[in-house]
Amino acid sequence: MSWNAERQTLCIGVVGCGTMGRGIAQIAAQAGIRVRLFDQQPAAVAAARAAIGEVLQRLLDKGRITPVALQDALACLQPADSLAALAECDLVVEAIVERLEVKRELLVALEAVLREDAILASNTSSLSVTAMAAACQRPGRVAGWHFFNPVPLMKIVEVVAGTLTEPWVCDTLLALARRLGHTGVLARDLPGFIVNHAGRGFAPEGLRILSEGVADVQTVDRILRDVAGFRMGPFELTDLIGLDVSLAVMDSIYEQFYHEPRFKPSALARAQVAAGLYGRKSGRGFYVYAEGAPVLDPEPALPPCPVADWPPVWVSNAEPDLAPLLRQALQAVGARLEQGSTPSADALILLTPLGQDVTSAALAQGLDARRALGVDCLFAPLRGLDQRRTLMASPATDPAMRDAAHAMLGTGGVPVSLIRDSAGFVAQRIVAQIISVGCDIAQQRVASPADIDLGVRLGLGYPMGPLAMGDALGPRRVLGILEQMLAITGDPRCRPSPWLRRRALLGLSLLSAD
Repeated sequence: MSWNAERQTLCIGVVGCGTMGRGIAQIAAQAGIRVRLFDQQPAAVAAARAAIGEVLQRLLDKGRITPVALQDALACLQPADSLAALAECDLVVEAIVERLEVKRELLVALEAVLREDAILASNTSSLSVTAMAAACQRPGRVAGWHFFNPVPLMKIVEVVAGTLTEPWVCDTLLALARRLGHTGVLARDLPGFIVNHAGRGFAPEGLRILSEGVADVQTVDRILRDVAGFRMGPFELTDLIGLDVSLAVMDSIYEQFYHEPRFKPSALARAQVAAGLYGRKSGRGFYVYAEGAPVLDPEPALPPCPVADWPPVWVSNAEPDLAPLLRQALQAVGARLEQGSTPSADALILLTPLGQDVTSAALAQGLDARRALGVDCLFAPLRGLDQRRTLMASPATDPAMRDAAHAMLGTGGVPVSLIRDSAGFVAQRIVAQIISVGCDIAQQRVASPADIDLGVRLGLGYPMGPLAMGDALGPRRVLGILEQMLAITGDPRCRPSPWLRRRALLGLSLLSAD
């Protein structure tokens, strides 16, 4: 039982005329597909058609569509005054409130109206497709079809196969996504699917760093942008999405995974939501907004430590491929480097730990913790050290040594972010968690390795998918970071994914399937 997604007479129904329903209706109409719009509030249908018309008019004004294309798209948008008016639809997608029972009731009502080969699709972002379909007499024709906001710009859609979904349904939805100009990725029905599941390594780890007092909001975001190459930091992204929305996803996935430690929500986030500090839409979140733009603090000034007062510098060789990159940066600013196997009694000691904090790294090497600081060089082989340098001090670090290191690393105009002691700095922690969660998604066979990376790049805007990111940094190195973090913190959320461990030990790409 199937139908051709390329058929010219195709008709789809959209139930729910809010932001997501409007977006889905718009791209379908622009693809020349007849769309029946239904909402419990009849005025919402007219408002949706008017809003879509305004969007299309702006596209026309910018020369991105023709007048004929605008009129053709509007002609495809047809109101439906009842669910019965959707009877001729080949597919109906619901985009209503994110509540399981309400969605189940709607699907049952639609099943009574539609013909046997019509597809029932849900735009749910985190609810179980299988649980929705279980209420239907033909659960095999129910699937997830999860678009992202704003639908016309986010060219990704997750096609989610419930436990009983028939293969032809997913194949048809993938083909229809292509017709709409979107890229479809196929996911198994586990909490968060691909993209929201993969996102558990980014903002949640940023919130943990903030709650531990390691760094402030702007420092974390600057490090993730400049050091790790993300387009936005975790707090910028959360403010854009809305913390109320983000926390609801955190809570949902945490509960659905039976309190998996990796997904534990943040008490700090809950307090922000209770205070109504949602982000851009409320005018204040992790940032304060003025005229729609965040109010930013200036970069911290360099400490007053002239070159003549700089101590000699000794760089540990514990990470032999990273230490030379740090030495080169220090030589470029005129630092006096010591070459011996141990530091002199007056030397500033710089470490390049992976997964460790300065406390652990200094003590493990038998070094004087009062003179020791860490510099994050994990990304230096990929991105260099000239965009931002992360400097980490322990509670024992002498302030004079800290200021000297800060002045050295900031000479020449490179910004320096000073953070408190943390196993894995900031970027290492967040990126290692992103990679490990991505590996677990592959291990659980939620999706193919290629679809995981594609979905994350398009859905979250990361510079690379989590598996490709792990390959670029080195699977064995990422494994080591997580193992060190686990050993120091004892926190089970740091445990490496079996997918990562096996491929790291075997020397295989994280994108390799088995």
